[in-house]
Amino acid sequence: MIRITIERKHDSTIKRFGVRGHAFYDDPGKDIVCAGVSAVTVGTVNSVEALTGLELKTQMKHGLLQVEVPDGLDPTTEEKTQLLLESMVVMLQSIEQSYSAYIQMQDTISK
Repeated sequence: MIRITIERKHDSTIKRFGVRGHAFYDDPGKDIVCAGVSAVTVGTVNSVEALTGLELKTQMKHGLLQVEVPDGLDPTTEEKTQLLLESMVVMLQSIEQSYSAYIQMQDTISK
């Protein structure tokens, strides 16, 4: 199962997100759930970096993606980044609705 954690600050902005695991919906190379989640999450990181000039703190290896938004962004960069990240959440929720046996999302507020 793919487990996705969205961690938010107290103002509801996204501070970090993590994706861990594999869907096992189908054989590797044919797994549309893994491919969809990968396309959405990696595509979002690439979009944030290309469209805002912001370099996100990322760790990526087989079956793992962890991304953190740096503190202290100017308001315009913060707004654009958050819009792209919230779009990612909507896309992942759509995948979760269709393939809930293979993907689980958790949205939390940081302490």
